[in-house]
Amino acid sequence: MIEKPQPFVQADTVYSVSDASSLLKTVVETAFPRIRVRGELSQITRASSGHIYMTIKDANSAISAIIWRSTPVPFKLEDGLEVIITGRFTTYPARSNYQIIVSEIEMAGAGAILKMLEERKRKLAAEGLFDQARKKPLPRFPQTIGIVSSPTGAAFQDIQNRLRERFPVHVILYPATVQGATAATEITAGVEYFNRAKNVDVIIVARGGGALEDLLPFSEECVVRAVAASEIPVVSGVGHEPDWMLIDFAADVRAPTPTGAAEIVVPTKLSLVQELDNLWHRMSGMFATRLANARARMDSIVIKNPTQLLMEREQRLDDLGRTLGILINAKITDATRKMEIISTFPNILQNKMTSLNQAIVHIGQMLGSLGYKSVLQRGYAIVRNDKNQIISRADGGRPASIEFADGVVQI
Repeated sequence: MIEKPQPFVQADTVYSVSDASSLLKTVVETAFPRIRVRGELSQITRASSGHIYMTIKDANSAISAIIWRSTPVPFKLEDGLEVIITGRFTTYPARSNYQIIVSEIEMAGAGAILKMLEERKRKLAAEGLFDQARKKPLPRFPQTIGIVSSPTGAAFQDIQNRLRERFPVHVILYPATVQGATAATEITAGVEYFNRAKNVDVIIVARGGGALEDLLPFSEECVVRAVAASEIPVVSGVGHEPDWMLIDFAADVRAPTPTGAAEIVVPTKLSLVQELDNLWHRMSGMFATRLANARARMDSIVIKNPTQLLMEREQRLDDLGRTLGILINAKITDATRKMEIISTFPNILQNKMTSLNQAIVHIGQMLGSLGYKSVLQRGYAIVRNDKNQIISRADGGRPASIEFADGVVQI
């Protein structure tokens, strides 16, 4: 039950409007030098001067509030966000209203923060900033690592120590505050700096654990958008394993801790040695198998002697000659039989017999002339190249041997 205050002025005293307004202002500011109010934000307006004008309300009442531009605001103000503001009551005589000059503002408990984060997550996810297709692979062996973190924080020291233990690389630190009103702007600037400079292979955004309110800069839209737009792979190492911030969904890889981020971006020297040993064994085995297969193929190849090849060709010609002789002899026998039949008709078939005799003589001459040896005996010769191929034209190549009827002359 709020105690009713005693009257401050005499009822029969007459004041001017300005005096009454000044008196009211004094009473309000004296009675409420510091007050904490909880409620939902609405009608948030940022003036060109940088001051923020808004209303804090509940189901029954609303109070105007002002945040001067010099007052730090650690998170983005949104309509419907439940907060606790700390400040002092004052009046604004020109409009005859009262208002709170805010000196501090905080979210009203973890529930309000999580609700705000869930709504922001749905909004950014709908824009595709968390899509898996946007994720970039980390380089296997980074030469330079960019770190966005506080230079005095334990997170940066933990990352450096773990990198030295595993795989020493060059580190470039972009110093940024990781808590407070300017943290989100500085973190965003760090990510954008490395993307402009193109002087690192991977970026780690890191800070140690803390209260949910302390980690809010890593869920600000400007940070999430900068990480999602980064052309350089980004690893988020914020807080501890159970903690989650919106930067974790936009980053290419989320590490459970800052130390875990260092372990993700570089391999250990021991694992590299083991990997090289395994690769050497696999390559040696493959080489040995291919060598054995090649040797087996070579062993299976039978190379014949050129003399043997020539003799086989001559044998084939002899076989063809014998076959041709058999065929011609069969024709001669058949023709003779027919002649014997026809000879019984001398008056009728005399001319036919004469023609057949001439054909037989011609066939015999052809039989004798078909063999290439008989051709050689008539003064011809066979010219061959160094591959034992017959040269039949003047431009057929350089002669290597000439075969006559009585032998072969090598050139």
